[in-house]
Amino acid sequence: MRVVWVIAVLLLSSVGSGGEGWAEDALGTRPLLTITRKDLSTVLPQDYRLLIDSGSIEQFLESLDGIPPDWGSVYGHGHHDPGLDERLFSLNRERDVKRAGKKALEWTVVFLWSGELSRYEPTVGGFSIAIGPIFTATQWGMVRFKAEDMPGNLTLIPNPGQREAFQRKLNNGEKIEVDVAMTGRLIPEESIVYDFSHDQEGLGIIMPVVRIERIDYLARSIHDGSSRNR
Repeated sequence: MRVVWVIAVLLLSSVGSGGEGWAEDALGTRPLLTITRKDLSTVLPQDYRLLIDSGSIEQFLESLDGIPPDWGSVYGHGHHDPGLDERLFSLNRERDVKRAGKKALEWTVVFLWSGELSRYEPTVGGFSIAIGPIFTATQWGMVRFKAEDMPGNLTLIPNPGQREAFQRKLNNGEKIEVDVAMTGRLIPEESIVYDFSHDQEGLGIIMPVVRIERIDYLARSIHDGSSRNR
C-alpha cells in the first residue's frame, strides 16, 4: 500500500504532457509533509529565504527599502483625508523606483499561509484546502504576503493512514489545520504594496507580492510552536 501511495505522489508532483492545466494541478496537489520548519531545507530549493517571523521579514524589507515609511505623515487625518490616496500613491511609486535593480528582488522566498481541510475528493484521493493569509506584526507595520499565480484547486494528498483519520475527524465536525508553505519570487513591477488597514485606524499594511512557484503542506501539530499573528 505504501508503494502505491508513493507512486501516486510522484505522479502528482510531476508535470507531464497534459499542458498548462496539468501543470497548475501539479503545483497545488501535494503530499502532507510531517516535518518541522527547521527541516524545510530538506525539501526546498537551495538559497531560499525563510520569511516566517518578524525578524526575518524585517531584514528582508530592509534589504529592499531601507527603512519603514513614516506612516503618521502618510495617514494624515485618516481615510477621509482627501490627500491620503495621493500620498499612498507617491509612497509606493517612490519606493518602487528606489527598489529597482536591488539583488533582493531576485531572492527565492518562502512564507506561510494558513490552511484548513474542507472536504475529501475521492477522484484524486485527497482533501481540498481553504487557505488565507497570515498577518505578522513587525516594526515596519503589519505584513501579509500576497500570492500571485495560485492554482485554482489546492489538494492535500495524505498517506492511507492519515486519510482515514482525517475523514473521521471531518465527519465529526473537527477542524484540521495545516500550514501552507509557498515558495516564489517577488514580481518586479509590483514587488511591495504599502497600504492601510480598513479595520484598524492608522495601521500600516505591507504586502510583498510573490509569484508562486511551489507549494508545500505542513502538518501543524508537529511545528515548533512559535507564535503567528493572523
